[in-house]
Amino acid sequence: MTEMSVELDVVTYNSLMYGHSLWMEVVEARKLFGFMITKGCKPNVLSYNILINGYCKAERIDEAKQLFNEMIHQGLTPNIVSYNTHGFCQLGKLREAQELNKNMHTNGNLPDLCTYSILLDGFCKQRYLGKALRIFRAMQSTYMKPNLVMYNILVDAMCKSRNHKAARKLFSELFVQGLQRDVQIDDTIINGLCKEGLLDEALEAFRKMEEDGCPPNEWSYNVIIRGFLRHRDESRAVQLIDEMRDRGFVADAGTTAW
Repeated sequence: MTEMSVELDVVTYNSLMYGHSLWMEVVEARKLFGFMITKGCKPNVLSYNILINGYCKAERIDEAKQLFNEMIHQGLTPNIVSYNTHGFCQLGKLREAQELNKNMHTNGNLPDLCTYSILLDGFCKQRYLGKALRIFRAMQSTYMKPNLVMYNILVDAMCKSRNHKAARKLFSELFVQGLQRDVQIDDTIINGLCKEGLLDEALEAFRKMEEDGCPPNEWSYNVIIRGFLRHRDESRAVQLIDEMRDRGFVADAGTTAW
């Protein structure tokens, strides 16, 4: 394009920067960003979002914050993607994440489902389950209802904290909220029960999947079989292995290692 004297526009530059960011080549993306400006092509919000996302993935949060502030200084208004791409929650910087969330409201950007999912995941990973649950319940009183991803995040965190009763109670809410559950959330419950040695309850939950129209897949079988093997219940493990094979499923490396 350059050899043919075709003028590059912001879409072309953004596409190239996005490609560099995908390969974690944030330095190259930043060089291209600077080159675009020297050529008189003004970056737009997407240009900044691509770079901010690249810096966050590279865990260079300070530089991401500088770009965010620079974007505002240039007269551009951050959109919901600009806020969601920050990696504060991923790095456990929950205070910064909350400040950014407040800033979002100040600038007239309402958080979306992705925003709430990021916050929930961050609080759960840092074991602030109570705070995550409060955010979740607050959402339920608004126009924006929690989706299946959020239920998965919380159920997984509850199982990991050995609060299986609360996990199963939250799981039962799916039907009340009219959400169609997926295999992943069942597997999370079953895996948690197996780790606690509650094998009868795990098997009951496993069998109920079929009854409720959400049949177990290959991963489901591997999860429960490993649970039985871990607790030396070889007879039921063998029965499930035979059942799995009859369905055309294959035991993975983690299962066969037992």
